[in-house]
Amino acid sequence: MKIFNLSFEKSVGAVIFRRNESDEKEFLLLHYPSGHWDFPKGHIEKDETEKETLRREIIEETGIIELNIIAGFKDYIRYFYQANGDEREERIKNGNGLNVFKKVVYYIAETKEISIIISDEHINFEWLNYEKAVARITFENGRNVLRKADVFLEKNLHN
Repeated sequence: MKIFNLSFEKSVGAVIFRRNESDEKEFLLLHYPSGHWDFPKGHIEKDETEKETLRREIIEETGIIELNIIAGFKDYIRYFYQANGDEREERIKNGNGLNVFKKVVYYIAETKEISIIISDEHINFEWLNYEKAVARITFENGRNVLRKADVFLEKNLHN
């Protein structure tokens, strides 16, 4: 029996935005089966760079292929959770810890694509302006990433 059952995981995600017909920024949020709203993100696979993970996960989770990663922004969050449900069973089967310390690195990316094809990891998506996106994101650490990303975009994108 393990006394200290802890796993460390690193994921990469993106604050994805597009410009609507009025040239206003809209941010993509995904609705997860556990009920929360957040950005697309996923685990780094063996020998992948962060940006390779980002592109792969965005394609898998949203179907977005055309993606421009905006240089100069990189933020991260850290959190701890205990695996439940299907994830718990999968972790037990694979001999992984049920207590997970997770670091998620975030980039900003722009797309012109509007249509999203969500994966079975999600139940819905929305394109929202900044104010609505901040209100919709479930966790404060995600809202903070969006706030920083929006400030960065306002200072660095002039078109």
